[in-house]
Amino acid sequence: MLFNTFLESVVKIKHLELFGETSHAKMSPPYRLKLAEKMKANAASAKKAGVMALFYPNSKGETYLVLILRKTYKGVHSAQVGFPGGKYEQEDMELKVTAIRETEEEVGVPKDVVDIVRAISPLYIPPSNYIVHPFVATAKQPLNFVKQDEEVEAIIEVNLMDLLNENNSITTRVPTSFGVEVDVPAFKLNGHVVWGATAMMLGELKDLLKQVL
Repeated sequence: MLFNTFLESVVKIKHLELFGETSHAKMSPPYRLKLAEKMKANAASAKKAGVMALFYPNSKGETYLVLILRKTYKGVHSAQVGFPGGKYEQEDMELKVTAIRETEEEVGVPKDVVDIVRAISPLYIPPSNYIVHPFVATAKQPLNFVKQDEEVEAIIEVNLMDLLNENNSITTRVPTSFGVEVDVPAFKLNGHVVWGATAMMLGELKDLLKQVL
């Protein structure tokens, strides 16, 4: 899809009711509900994070979305695909500032080229005890990404049409912190399997975009 066409349509999601758990449930790992219920008391004091679903044109004017592959480290999100973003800091004032700041730090997108369209449904992540607040945004020009080597293994540029393609919604088997493997819904994008919280947020984003495109 040409970016100019996308840009005219994406602003309409401002006026849509969010799908929230309805969308999240479709891409949720089977054990998530039990784990979230078990850790419900922790959610009230959960740390906050802001992430960004940033759409932009490539050099041919086609619409793309940027994701990142995180470094391998000792943590629950090691080597997973996610949105650029990170932990809320007091100086951020609000969570969309967090998403903008972290996107600049992780993939080198200057904050002055980013236009926030709207926030979508926050998502509680029990293993790390974070509530993640995603923001949909656009940049009206092709972007030259610069990855933050300490945290980002690779930058993944996804064609919007690949996200919308139902053939890229799959089921895959992943290991869990319980020491067993389970089948989970996922997206297959650019050869990467995207599952868990990122897939749940992408699921709501996809459902919203399908309403306006």
